[in-house]
Amino acid sequence: MEDKNRFEKVYSQGALNTMEIWVDKETGVNYLFHASGYAGGLTPLLDRDGKPVVSPLLNKKY
Repeated sequence: MEDKNRFEKVYSQGALNTMEIWVDKETGVNYLFHASGYAGGLTPLLDRDGKPVVSPLLNKKY
């Protein structure tokens, strides 16, 4: 069965206060997700110059 999920979780820490990094497999853009209790937020992960962090794409068919 082919994996059709566009996003892949590549990092996770915490239990009640969680921080996760998700990668868009189509663009390579990294996103930071933070959740605390019932609240959460998602934002592009930026480098020190304010540009989005982009991971190299693997040779996969999406």
